[in-house]
Amino acid sequence: MVAPALLLLLALPAGAWHGLGLPRRPCVQCCRPAWPPAAPGPGAHVSDGDTWAGLPRLRPTIDISILKGEKGEVGVRGRSGRSGKEGPPGSRGLRGRKGQKGQAGLPGAQCPRTYAAFSAVTFDTELVNLDGAFDLASGRFLCTAPGVYFLSLNVHTWNYKETYLHIMRNAHAAAVLYAQPSERSVMQAQSLLLPLAAGDAVWVRMFQRDRDNAIFGEHGDLYITFSGHLVKPDAEL
Repeated sequence: MVAPALLLLLALPAGAWHGLGLPRRPCVQCCRPAWPPAAPGPGAHVSDGDTWAGLPRLRPTIDISILKGEKGEVGVRGRSGRSGKEGPPGSRGLRGRKGQKGQAGLPGAQCPRTYAAFSAVTFDTELVNLDGAFDLASGRFLCTAPGVYFLSLNVHTWNYKETYLHIMRNAHAAAVLYAQPSERSVMQAQSLLLPLAAGDAVWVRMFQRDRDNAIFGEHGDLYITFSGHLVKPDAEL
C-alpha cells in the first residue's frame, strides 16, 4: 500500500501540497558560496537577503614607492654623436642699430712723394733745378723719376722772321711751336703732358727751313723759358 500512496503523492499538482498539512522546513545551503561572488548581470535582481550583495569588491594593489630605492649617481657622459647635415640658411635678420662713433686712430706715416721740376731762361739761367736733373750746358732735362710730366716752352718771335721749334723727347719731336713772319714780334707758347721713362731726355730744337728762322732774346730778360715738372709718378698710375 505504501508504493501506491507514494505514487499518488508524486502525481499531485504543486498547489495541492499546502492542503495536506505537511510540515514546512526552511531551505539550508549545503555548500559555501564562491569567493569573490560573481557580479550580477545588468538585468539580475538582487534580494535584500543576499549574503554578498552589500559587501564591497576588493582589488589588491601594490605601492611602488615602497619598493623604489635611493637615487643613484650620475653616470659617465657618453660620446658625442656625429654632426648632422647642415640645414638650409635662415632668413636674414633685421638690421641692427648703428653703433657709436669710435675714437680717431693715430695718424699714419706720411706717404713718400716723388718730385721733379726744372725751369731755365734763355738756357743760361736756372730758376728751378731739383736734384740737378736739368743740364744747363746742353739744355737737356734727364728724367730720373719716371711718370707723367707737364712741359712748357715760351719764346719771343723776331720781326719778319719765322719761328719754328720742336720740343724733343730723345730723338723724336713731341710738339711744335710755330709762328709766321710778322712785322710785329709776339710771345708764343706751347705746352703738353708727356710720359717719360727713366733715362729719357727732353730738349728744344730750332728747325731750319728755307725761310729765316729765329727767336729774340736779351741777356737778363725772361722772354725765352723752358720748364717742366712731374705730375704723377709711375708708382701711382
